[in-house]
Amino acid sequence: MRNKILFLKRTAWTFCTAAFSIAIHGQNTAQIMEVPFTQVRIQDAFWSPRIETNRTVSIPSAFRECEKNGRFDNFAIAGGLKEGEHRGDFSFDDTDPYKIIEGASYSLAVKYDARLDAYLDSVIALIAAAQESDGYLTTCVTNRCTRLSGWWGTHRWEKINSHELYNSGHLYEAAVAHYRATGKRSLLDVAIKNADLVCRVFGPDEGQKHVPSGHPIVEMALAKLYKVTGKEEYLRTARYFVEETGRCTDGHAPSAYSQDHKPIFEQDEIVGHAVRAGYLYSGVADVAALTGDTAYFHALTRIWENMAGRKLYLTGGIGSRAQGEGFGPDYELNNHTAYCETCASIANVYWNHRMFLATGDSRYEDVLERALYNGVISGVSLSGDRFFYDNPLESMGQHERQAWFGCACCPGNVTRFMASVPNYMYATQGKDVFVNLYIQSTAHLSTSQNKIEIRQTTDYPWDGKIRMTVQPEKKQTFALRCRIPGWAQDRPVPTDLYHYTGKGKGYTIQVNGKDAEFRVENGYAVILRKWKKGDTVQLDFPMDVHRVEARGEVEDDRGKAAIERGPIVYCIEDKDQPDSLIFNKFIPTGTTISATYAPDMLNGIVTLEGTAQAVGRDGKTTDVPFKAIPYSVWNNRGAAQMAVWIPTSPEYARPAPLPTIASRARTLTIQAPLQKDAPESAATEGWAWGVNDQWEPKRSSDTSKPYHYWWLKRGTEETLAYDFDKAYTVSGVEVYWLDFDHYDGNFRVPASWKLYYKDGDSWKEVEATTPYTTTKDAYNRLDFKPVKTTGLKIAAQLQKGESGGVLEWKVIPAPDKL
Repeated sequence: MRNKILFLKRTAWTFCTAAFSIAIHGQNTAQIMEVPFTQVRIQDAFWSPRIETNRTVSIPSAFRECEKNGRFDNFAIAGGLKEGEHRGDFSFDDTDPYKIIEGASYSLAVKYDARLDAYLDSVIALIAAAQESDGYLTTCVTNRCTRLSGWWGTHRWEKINSHELYNSGHLYEAAVAHYRATGKRSLLDVAIKNADLVCRVFGPDEGQKHVPSGHPIVEMALAKLYKVTGKEEYLRTARYFVEETGRCTDGHAPSAYSQDHKPIFEQDEIVGHAVRAGYLYSGVADVAALTGDTAYFHALTRIWENMAGRKLYLTGGIGSRAQGEGFGPDYELNNHTAYCETCASIANVYWNHRMFLATGDSRYEDVLERALYNGVISGVSLSGDRFFYDNPLESMGQHERQAWFGCACCPGNVTRFMASVPNYMYATQGKDVFVNLYIQSTAHLSTSQNKIEIRQTTDYPWDGKIRMTVQPEKKQTFALRCRIPGWAQDRPVPTDLYHYTGKGKGYTIQVNGKDAEFRVENGYAVILRKWKKGDTVQLDFPMDVHRVEARGEVEDDRGKAAIERGPIVYCIEDKDQPDSLIFNKFIPTGTTISATYAPDMLNGIVTLEGTAQAVGRDGKTTDVPFKAIPYSVWNNRGAAQMAVWIPTSPEYARPAPLPTIASRARTLTIQAPLQKDAPESAATEGWAWGVNDQWEPKRSSDTSKPYHYWWLKRGTEETLAYDFDKAYTVSGVEVYWLDFDHYDGNFRVPASWKLYYKDGDSWKEVEATTPYTTTKDAYNRLDFKPVKTTGLKIAAQLQKGESGGVLEWKVIPAPDKL
């Protein structure tokens, strides 16, 4: 009961706070309303092909993968329509069909497809059949899949990280999209039945479960369901999950990974899992907006400023670490090992969109646009059927898009997002109109007192000239608020995290061919006038080529600069360079860079060209031409070296190193057989990467380049092995151990280790002539009696309760072989 009383007191206080805030400001207090994507028709050369490819390729491809990988079978089994074993490796596999249904529904609303409509009906019938009588719907639990009991336990709602509520959230989002697109209630009724159950099970009352959602999304999904149904209990429950975050009311341990480390009001740093963070803060913004709770926006602003000022990649990506798929400390923005999950970029768009709707501030739209044009669309190939899970800003060629993943969150998320891009173009506030994105299109807007058609004609993002024709149904005085992009004001992001090295030309705005009268407010050019049919607005944002530098605290960007033009971040890819190399180059500050539209390259792009300097192994430099392409389209011509941040002086360039025994070797892990009496040949091999790439570590915590780590292994003996390309006589190794802190488990130098060499089909320990060492921040050299072998193996005993790994591992040939 105490929880309920606190919850109700908190609710009353926040409503008073909201009313007080409105009275103080005394400005237009009308709610900013998003314009549904169905009211905007895009007709351009940039987004239209991508949205059509999403409709004709990505969505069908993703549905086929669901068929192949048992996603639909799981619903059929749960519904008693089919017998068989539950398939898949995760408790959240149900969300893959939900996401694709959402994307398909958006597509149906824009362009009706009878076959797709019928297909959705058949899939929804399976989902409805799988729902239990009281509304419960998570197939691995209904199917009693004990193989996945590590996720969900022995009964419903047992584990906070079971993803049952995550499944529900994606179900609601799909249901709302399907209902709005088709008017059918088939999936909406399933969602309502499930939501009613969730509202009964979770909440502040006695007898209810007092836990947050675990993997946030149900918060913003319940808010969305509330908007459609008007059921107050959905908003109350969404608010409850927000309020319960970080309280640990039932005694469970706090968790940064699950965004459950502290209450929202106490947070001032973005930590933990990047996707969960973006989804949670989107849900908080929804709840705050719908309840008028301004106190939450103060907390969200603090967290956002930490993200945008210290943890935002230039591409709009968030989340620097593969471990925990989340954030590192402030200014940890490593490029080669950047995680930047595609789903996290999408979550960043959701969050910034909601922050704009709450405040009318263009800085949120600036971050949204950066993520949209760079971090999000890099996640899908131009062909529409291959996807990136993580999106690095540098690669040696080891990254490649995939058709599907075992954890398939990103492909489905891309399909639902791409179809909804028109949703982010406009907003209304009372009788006023916000123009947030510039895309050739026709929009039909409904304000509080008028209906307005706006036609945009532009080649944005390749050209900064935008012509808008405003067609109000009746003459009326209102404000047209046109966003002035931060990049057009010599500000790449709305914080001091990045800056341009020079100044661009100023922008101009005209109305009916004459210089416009406007004021700048919150980053918008506010044109207040009496509008009539046929009025035109001409915006001209010069597309200067900018060099970008990061704050000095961003270690991996020191001595480097990135290149931008308009909202587009560029990279250099090996396929466009005469020597097919990337890392040996630097582009001096002040280099002239020209822009050229290439209609037949990568579906039509603007390329940037100039003269760089290449550094040879002898230290000499030579002039070489370079070509840069938009980051979003890299890896569409096969695996490639790539870099966004390019050195500006020779000391930061890296000449191509000579090959070594280690660099030629295949890297793998070797697990001993489960049975003690099994032969060594029964050992299993696993893939490993990064320890022989010849990048020199700065310290044991330097994770800026690829490395190997034993994730979630603690206190065990773990292995790492080299399989040489031929037999070599070797007499030593140098090992640089990994050692850094992580909220989900630390990585430490090992307690001890041994080195083995391959002798036929077995492994034998080398005869060491120097001690085994585990020193931090240095190479640990081990000398041994020379052996001729085809491989070496490290067996590392991890410290108790700690994990570990290797940054770099060199092999030393015997002296007579030097």
